[in-house]
Formats: sequence, C-alpha cells, structure tokens
Amino acid sequence: MHHVELPIGAFVSALLVLIPLPWHWRARNVPTLSIIAWLFISNVIFGVNSVVWAGNVRIVAPVWCDIVTKFQIGSTMSLPACCLCLCIHLERIASVRYVQTTHGQKRRRMLFDLALCWGLPLIYMALHYIVQGHRYDIVEDFGCRPAVYTSVQSILILWALPLLVVFLTMILASISLVHFFRRRLAFARHLRDSNSALTTSRYFRLMAMAIVQMFWGLVVMSIHVWFTCRNGLRPWTGWTDVHSNFSRVGVFPSRLIPPDILRWTHFTWWTVPISSIFFFAFFSFGDDAVKEYKACFQWITPLFRRKNETILPMSSLPRTTSPKEFASARLKHDNDDKHDTALRIHLKTEVSQFHSESVSTLRTVCSDGSFPSDNSPTTLAFSAYVPVTLPKAS
Repeated sequence: MHHVELPIGAFVSALLVLIPLPWHWRARNVPTLSIIAWLFISNVIFGVNSVVWAGNVRIVAPVWCDIVTKFQIGSTMSLPACCLCLCIHLERIASVRYVQTTHGQKRRRMLFDLALCWGLPLIYMALHYIVQGHRYDIVEDFGCRPAVYTSVQSILILWALPLLVVFLTMILASISLVHFFRRRLAFARHLRDSNSALTTSRYFRLMAMAIVQMFWGLVVMSIHVWFTCRNGLRPWTGWTDVHSNFSRVGVFPSRLIPPDILRWTHFTWWTVPISSIFFFAFFSFGDDAVKEYKACFQWITPLFRRKNETILPMSSLPRTTSPKEFASARLKHDNDDKHDTALRIHLKTEVSQFHSESVSTLRTVCSDGSFPSDNSPTTLAFSAYVPVTLPKAS
C-alpha cells in the first residue's frame, strides 16, 4: 500500500466523531447529530476507497462509485447547511426569543432541521447532474471521485450555493454574539428559566464549533475555486455535448498526474478528517464528555472484575489425587465412620440409663405420684444436657 496513512486517518476520524454521539443523542440535537452522520459516512467512504484503490485504478464496484460520488457532492453542502441550522437555533436563544415550545412546535422545528440538514444536500446532489460530464473518475490511491464539467455553470451550482450558506452562517453567528454581549445577565437567566439542558458553556462550544467549521470551509472552498479557475474554464456548448459519452469512467494513475494537482488532491482528501478532528476537539473535553467517560468506566469495570473472578488461578485448582492416596483417604474415612457410630451407640446407652435413673428418682420424690410434664424445669434441665444432634431416648 502506497499511502497507509490514508485509511488509518479516515477510519480513526470516523471513530472520533462517534465519541460525542451519546450526549447529543439524548439532547435530540438534529444539527449536531447530522454533522456526526455526514462526517462519519464521509470518513468511511474515504477509508474504503483508499483501501480498494491502493496502487491501482481498476474499474471495480461501479454501483458503489455511483453512490459515493453523489454522497461526496452532498457532503460539500451538508456541513454548511448543518451549521446554518445550528446557528439559527443559537440566534433565537441569544436574542431571548426562545420560549418553552409545545410538542407540535418541537415537531415542526425538527422537520425544519431535517429539511435543512438533509433535504438541501439532496437537492444539491441532484443539481450536480447538470454539470456532470461523465459517470465518475478513479484516482489511484484515492478511489472514485465525482466528475465535474469545469465551467461557469459548475462554479455557480457547486460552489456559489455552499459559499452563500457559509456567509449566512457567519452572519447569524455574529448576530448571536452581539445579542449575548448585550444581554449577558438576561441570557443566563433565560437559559435557567426555560428548563433547557443548554448551559452557557455548551452554548459557546456549539457556537465556536460552527464558526471554526465555517472558517475552515470558507478557506477550502475559496482555494478550490481558485485552483479550478487558474487554468481557465471550458465553454458550455450545450446539454447534449456536455453529457455525450456519459457512461465513460476516467482513470488517473498517480504517475500521470502533475505534482501540483496530486498535492491538491491530497489536501482536499484530508479536509474531511480535519473537520472531524475539529468536531471531536470541541465536544470531547468538556464537562459532558468527562461525565460520559466516568459513566462508561464505571460500567466497564465491573464486567472485567466479574470476568476475573470466574477465572480461578492454577494454585486454587484441586490437585489430582493418585490411586494410592485415594485408597488411603477412603480407608481413613471408613475408620472414622466406624468410630463415630460406636461413640453414638455408647452415648445413647449412657443417656438411656441416665434417663431411667432420673425417672425412678423423680417417682420416689413426688409424694402425690404425679410425673413431671415435658415442660417442667427438671425435664428442660435434662434436655439441655442432651446434644441436639442426638435423639432423646424413648
């Protein structure tokens, strides 16, 4: 494998974005859950592609490539759309317009979040077909990539819309910060009175994550537009001409790719793992994360302790007894049984004799000839001297 760091970076990043999943799931935060889903799937796609097409450009798994290339196009819009949705919610909170909503209002808000976080990227995927010159490309070590007919139309469709969403997100984030600094005391009191799980620290983590992701996305998109336009754009000669020979699959061995384009391919590939690391950094070191780590540790520790208790050390296992030792032990056990039987018979005889003598004495002592009852002090005193393991003589 030429670039072993590619699958390692992709799969590790996929695992990192899953770490904050439990507390975002409990909060039912659709934008952050959508970010986790988009980043996780994108990293898995990049990891699989880097393994399957490591050192080759074979045309394999065409259906896989058809699906993942569209998903890669959608992921370009997904992160800005999710951050925009998040900032809309944060701006409502910072402006103190947020009040306790009813079940119907929460449901409508969830549908709006889903439409923005998933519906908008799906529309963006469909628009890609307008500037899709052929089926897809295969780049050595990187796998299948979406094909784009580089023209003015591709710039407007594929890059202008995400950039517009990025700018809207930045504007909403700025307005939210202005609201916060103007109403600092009212903001904290508003969060407390609304019985929301959102605290000031969580609010700032969400806001900081959205701003950093948008700055990072703005830099990447701007560089991508510049890199695409530096060698000029192709003229739009019509729908039929652009989509002619649409089933073609472009293959690009690394030895035929110019060094600057190869470096750019490496850079664009690492943008997704870097975005995942940003997300992990903002949500994996706060108070919520520490509580989750402690709860997970407390849940796992008894499992290992129980497992260790079921595995006995070799020193505690019984030693194998030889036939000679077994016969000797059996003989000793039989002798002990005989001795115990003889002792029991002797004690029973002594007790019976003692009981008979006591009865005769009591009959002599009682002037009226009555015999003491079983609950009399004499009988109880006599019973106290008889071992509980031995039956009373009849």
